[in-house]
Parts: sequence; structure tokens; C-alpha cells
Amino acid sequence: MRRFILTFTLLFCSLSATAKVTFLNANGTGTLPFSEAVKVDNTLYLSGQIGYDNKNNRLVPGGFKAETHQVLKNIKNVLQTYDYKMSDVVKCMVMLTDINDFAEFNTIYKQYFKAPYPARSAFAVKELALNSLVEVECIAAK
Repeated sequence: MRRFILTFTLLFCSLSATAKVTFLNANGTGTLPFSEAVKVDNTLYLSGQIGYDNKNNRLVPGGFKAETHQVLKNIKNVLQTYDYKMSDVVKCMVMLTDINDFAEFNTIYKQYFKAPYPARSAFAVKELALNSLVEVECIAAK
């Protein structure tokens, strides 16, 4: 009975509360069908970032290491656009086309995030957009 009351209370509160949702796209994604980020109250959900260099309109050259640095710079730039910072990130999802790059990813990741680190998951995927080698999606909260 206690579990039912708690569940009902949580459900009722979530249904009665009105969240402010803002779809953000400061830089635009051109014809791509997604938002750069979505803000729900004080939580910012970022779309996945790849090692794309917006100035040159292509993936950065240099392979996995260069792409990983660019991914994390892109995340930092999106966060800053909406007045968030890397320390506001609470969760990251990492996609690698080669799971053997996991250790190198961690080395680079620690240059952009400091303890206490965000919660994180990582997994290998067959392919990523534009044949990128790494993609990272984040959630930030204030």
C-alpha cells in the first residue's frame, strides 16, 4: 500500500507540474531534423556531437584523437551558448566505432571533465553519421 501511495503521489506531481520546454538551435542544423539542444526547466539535453568542424564544414582530419577533442570542444561550445559549463554536465553517452579506442577516449575526456565526473555509458556501434569515429551526447543541469 505504501508503494502505491508513493507511486501515485509521484505520478500525480509529475502530471500536475508544468515544465517549461524550449527547443534551442542557435547555430541552426540546416536541413537536419533535430534541435541542437532542448531545455526542460533547468536541464539541458544536447544532441549528439561528432568531430565536425563547423568552420570548415567537415570532420576534423587526424583520426580518433582529433575527432574526440573536437567532439568535446563542440559540447563545450553548445553548453556555453546556453550559459552552461562542463561542470554542469551530469550524464554523457559515448558511442565509439571501435571499442578499443575506449582507453584513449578516457585520457582525452579527463582533459575536459574533472572529478566528480558525470555519470556515463559507453558502447561500440557499427557506424556513425558522416563516418565519424566517436559521438557523445550529454545532459546538463543547474
